[in-house]
Amino acid sequence: MLILSKYLKARQKLVDAELRRQLPTARTRPATIHEAMRYSVFAGGKRLRPILGLAAAEACGAEEAKKSDTGFANALALGAAVEILHTYTLIHDDLPCMDDDDFRRGNPTCHKVYGEGIAVLAGDALLTLAFEIVADIRPPKRYPLADFVRELADTGGSRKLIGGQVLDLEGEGQGAEITPAQLRYIHESKTAALLTTAIRFGGMAANATPKQLEALTVFGHSLGLAFQVIDDILDVTQTSEKLGKSAGKDEAAGKATYPALFGLEKSRAEAARLTARAREALQVFGTRAERLREIADYLLDRDY
Repeated sequence: MLILSKYLKARQKLVDAELRRQLPTARTRPATIHEAMRYSVFAGGKRLRPILGLAAAEACGAEEAKKSDTGFANALALGAAVEILHTYTLIHDDLPCMDDDDFRRGNPTCHKVYGEGIAVLAGDALLTLAFEIVADIRPPKRYPLADFVRELADTGGSRKLIGGQVLDLEGEGQGAEITPAQLRYIHESKTAALLTTAIRFGGMAANATPKQLEALTVFGHSLGLAFQVIDDILDVTQTSEKLGKSAGKDEAAGKATYPALFGLEKSRAEAARLTARAREALQVFGTRAERLREIADYLLDRDY
């Protein structure tokens, strides 16, 4: 675990440096919007999605120290794009018209600091910037630039991220009336989709073979679902201080969650099952995917 901790800290440092490079400075005119964008991006977070992308690139043979190999640099830029798009979703999710949350990662949410109008625009600007970053990469032989743009657009669109948020909003107050299939669809759309794209981007950046990319897709989908199940558990079992956001809001809003439908023990069993499935998908990589396996186990342990 000590080795993984050092790996995560080193990769987080790399990702943060890339984010600082990609984001306009706080002095760039008009300053307010760029301050708000940077405030939300640097308000905290473990950079899980870009780190998973880097680990996926490494599993496919990308090396940070190999300057002639653009795979790692591409994976880093793409990871920044995913993190920036993820931050846009958090800004909008926290708005009063959505989940209405005052805190995110232990800090006041963007709209509490800058107002609702600027928060909406900051989210819009981050979404746009994510595509600008993707458009600037040097694509590998196997995957043209259009593949990366299409992937991000599909993930961020009405059939996945936005669609999942729509169903999440429509499900408020329904609680246990929502079926397990409906709940799984919301989680697949809101959480698993972007996490899977982050991992696929890492593989694609490193010119993954079709077999490798399929394995990474299964890994990302299973890990993304497990991640959300654990988030549902933590919302019930942890304090707001521990979570860095308001605890118990899902239950208060009458939202469907895994604990609400299945109880805590069955939810924990499902998270463990999904994590095991994610690990199994990595067999094609052998020892090169050890970091991905360790991260999967680390995420499962968040509940304990």
